[in-house]
Amino acid sequence: MTDPISLSASEHQLQLRRAVIASTIGTTIEWYDFFLYSTLTGLVFAKLLFSHSDPWVGMLEAFAIYAVGFVAVGAAIFGHYGDLHRLATWLFTTFQSATAIAVYIALCAVITLGATAAMTDHTGKDISGEYRTPRSRAQM
Repeated sequence: MTDPISLSASEHQLQLRRAVIASTIGTTIEWYDFFLYSTLTGLVFAKLLFSHSDPWVGMLEAFAIYAVGFVAVGAAIFGHYGDLHRLATWLFTTFQSATAIAVYIALCAVITLGATAAMTDHTGKDISGEYRTPRSRAQM
């Protein structure tokens, strides 16, 4: 990053415009992600994780867990260290952690999907082999 004092007025305007656009795009994506998970928390996670509770109580429990992550971890920890150190470093750290979590979830889904596809393929061949004649079973 360049020193803002050594920039000309036009260069400063350009850097400012880039910073505003980048932060707007990043914040928009992050809040869209937050909105999606908030919707899923109320509609899906409450039923899956707290099925033993009343539906309203389960939804409140799911949102309480979600709020702890938002307020305690996000605001308290990253906000505190962002104030002490460079904000750009911590912004980059939050983007990296969000990306790492998304990649981890995607890899888990892909690995699970691959394993179930292979298992279904193998099981389907086994089941279809059971209905073959004894002579054609050996050819399988």
